[in-house]
Amino acid sequence: MRSGFAALVGRPNVGKSTLLNEILGTKVSIVSDKPQTTRSQIRGVLTRPDAQVVFVDTPGIHKPRTLLGERLNHTAEDALHSVDAVVLVLDATADVGRGDRFVSERVPAEAFVVVNKIDIASREQVLAQLAAAGRLGKSEYFPVSARTGDGVAELVEAIVARMPEGPAFYPDDMVTDVPEAFWVAELVREQLLAVAREELPHSIATRVTEWEWPRIRCEILVERESQKGIVIGKGGSVLKEVGQAVRRQLAPGAYLELFVKVDKDWQRHAKALERLGF
Repeated sequence: MRSGFAALVGRPNVGKSTLLNEILGTKVSIVSDKPQTTRSQIRGVLTRPDAQVVFVDTPGIHKPRTLLGERLNHTAEDALHSVDAVVLVLDATADVGRGDRFVSERVPAEAFVVVNKIDIASREQVLAQLAAAGRLGKSEYFPVSARTGDGVAELVEAIVARMPEGPAFYPDDMVTDVPEAFWVAELVREQLLAVAREELPHSIATRVTEWEWPRIRCEILVERESQKGIVIGKGGSVLKEVGQAVRRQLAPGAYLELFVKVDKDWQRHAKALERLGF
């Protein structure tokens, strides 16, 4: 039996969360096309008869412009120090740039490098990205598509082979250690990212403030009064759409209440970030 931890790291929007969900065959991390969707370390557990790998999804490492951004980077980099393998994820459709090299400098030489999104990249792009990735001087390289699953099985086998011998850390039927209330808040934020305007994603935070099953109360924080109306929508249309989409992913009978609150410039204030768990 092999068991250990593997961290997924990279710039924002390279597909780390989609890759984690594909590896596990179920959704444990929210996804969107907005940068910095992942704000915490999300653990997903892959259990097989011969191995258990605990994958750690991390926030995208970026040049921070707020205190929240600084803390997200710290959260991502902190994951590198307590794992048995590091998986550096690159985007096959975007040149390997300064941001990728910045992340690469922070991961060990024995890290795996994944060139993701090969399903939407041309053959020439994939070959060029693999050549550029090779110059980062890491251990092994894998072209994959997290969306279609292409190449993912080979990546998983290589990661399992890297794990040390040892017992499982989690029960066989456990796929994540994310608390249920945190997961519901994340689902609400995922749906808001899907419908909110471009300027809103970074300004939105969500947290469950009451849980008396089947009643769940979730608070949505925005930074300015003008953003509150956008999140609510005309006649409550946005909140209604978000609530319906989230309820479809919850156990039958769940009653979800959504409330919008203004917490001015919460991304820049330490006390606000601490209340939200950052």
